[in-house]
This record gives sequence, structure tokens and C-alpha cells, in this order.
Amino acid sequence: MSTVLTDLAPKPAGHYSQAVVSGAHVFISGQLPIRPDGRALDDDGFEAQARQAIQNLLEVVRAAGSSPQQLVKVTAYIVGIANWPRFNAVYASMLGDACPARSVVPVPELHYGYLVEIDAIAVREP
Repeated sequence: MSTVLTDLAPKPAGHYSQAVVSGAHVFISGQLPIRPDGRALDDDGFEAQARQAIQNLLEVVRAAGSSPQQLVKVTAYIVGIANWPRFNAVYASMLGDACPARSVVPVPELHYGYLVEIDAIAVREP
């Protein structure tokens, strides 16, 4: 096993890795809508948060030697089921033709008051 750390996504704020690679599998930790340098977003509306969280996820996927097309399973936690269509629109625009299995889980709240967190499993050449 090996861990992944890229400056293109926020550094872990706790005792975890951005991702762990085990053989051909990449397990990406939950990514919040935090800029890679740790600064708050200028616009913290739902769509901006969704874009940043997904961008962080994609950067970690690439740093692990994988790609959006190699995502196998994505789980998104969103505050408020009413945000599902907005999340889906941002997600589809950012993932393009990549269409992994996915769950969207509505939650009452997330850490630091964020509105989106997303994690995933991908594959890559070992």
C-alpha cells in the first residue's frame, strides 16, 4: 500500500491520507470544498462548493495515477435533498463521459458547515 499526497488538493486536516493505493485500487478520502491552499472559497454557494469538492477529488485521482474514466464508485454527501439536481448538474459537467456507480446521500450537516463532501474508489494500472 502507498499513500497519495498532492498540492493540487487540500492537505489532510486530520489523521488520514488524501488517498490510499492498494494494488490496482485507489481509495480517495472524503473531499470537502476547500481550496488546495486551505483558503476559503470566495463564493461559498452550493454550486461553487460542489465544483471545488469535485475538483479536489479529480486532482487526487490523477495524483494517484488514475483518471476520471477509471472511477468505479463515487459517494456524495450533500446538505439538503433539494440540492440534488444542482449537484447532479455540476457533477455531470465536470465528469463528462465518465459515469461511475454513484450514491448521493442527503445529510443534515457536514463538517465546518460545508454543503458537499465526496469520496470515491478508482482503479489504475498497478
